[in-house]
Amino acid sequence: MTANVKKVGILTAGGLAPCLSSAIAALIERYDDIAPEVEIILYIGGYKGLLEGNSITVSPELRKEASKLYKFGGSPIGNSRVKLTNVKDCIKRGLVKEGQDPQKVAADQLVKDKVDVLHTIGGDDTNTAAADLSKFLSKNGYNLNVVGLPKTVDNDVYPISQSLGAWTAAEEGAKYFANVVSEYSANPRMLIVHEVMGRNCGWLTAATAVEYRKLLDAMEFVPSVGLTRARREIHGVYIPELDFDVESEVVRLKKIMDEQDCVNIFVSEGAGVETIIAEMEARGETVPRDAFGHPRLDKVNPGAWFAKQFADMLGAEKTLVQKSGYYSRAAASNEADKELIIKSAVKAVESAFTGVSGVIGHDENKGNELRACEFERIKGGKPFDTNLSWFNELLSGIGQPKGN
Repeated sequence: MTANVKKVGILTAGGLAPCLSSAIAALIERYDDIAPEVEIILYIGGYKGLLEGNSITVSPELRKEASKLYKFGGSPIGNSRVKLTNVKDCIKRGLVKEGQDPQKVAADQLVKDKVDVLHTIGGDDTNTAAADLSKFLSKNGYNLNVVGLPKTVDNDVYPISQSLGAWTAAEEGAKYFANVVSEYSANPRMLIVHEVMGRNCGWLTAATAVEYRKLLDAMEFVPSVGLTRARREIHGVYIPELDFDVESEVVRLKKIMDEQDCVNIFVSEGAGVETIIAEMEARGETVPRDAFGHPRLDKVNPGAWFAKQFADMLGAEKTLVQKSGYYSRAAASNEADKELIIKSAVKAVESAFTGVSGVIGHDENKGNELRACEFERIKGGKPFDTNLSWFNELLSGIGQPKGN
């Protein structure tokens, strides 16, 4: 241990993922194991809390009870979507005053709080903000390290192979659809669209489909009353990375509809977004965007768009669009994620004491080593690799052409 670490701060930011509460627990436990003298504070509401100086100290009681946090989803200390370099938005929200630089306000608050290391738990936007803050601190002579943990259900952060919480989100999304799919029996010629999170990356949609088919593998069906796997099967998977021919897909899916009296498709919320936005803007509509400039996908509504495209052509009598995102992202970590979170927390604390800033993850460009990936290399929007064998086995299993 080389760095002089007396006090650390922890914050969670961005959207939820099934790792936030567990990551806080893992960090507290690791510091308590190897350096119980280190004081820990938790900023309430992400970067918003940092700007406002709103924090709580981890008490001896909380240190003893930290393991209870593994059982919960969400973040006990709250999140927010705040971009420190978006000065206009920070002023509008009353987080800083006119003429203030949010990065300097954040840096000064960390100094005021006597924080030596800031741990950020968030996705690409959170860690991009952390990167900007780390650069600002270094450039302006603040002696403080920033060590991030990668949270995103999309699993789309360069150069990290597996983001915290993504495995759980896939498993929970599968459980969600295992109930929703029963709606096929509620109406003849039923079209069910399962919209899965994933702004730019189809990994979660594909992984959720794989997990759902594992559930199907374990089921015993009763064909004599029409309870068959074919009617509960996934019939199409559509993600941002793959184009598909609408006409040929309609022919394929209509055959399934005629035979099974239902069609079930999985759609990534980022699939077709550019087309949908172009249609909205052509109608003179304004596409709402968040503080980071991302289109508000709840307003773009890709699931409804896909339903509209297919319903008439398939002769569907009823269409149901269901979104698993808020269900799956708010879950507690499963065992696989919990193991990854604990290993990542151990490395994060090691990086804190060795004075190495960065985002902890298995680095795809360095032999998949678990390390502090340099902030300048961190960015979102990493596409899903559609050449992976398990994805092609998925498409083959449901009889869907791969496309382009």
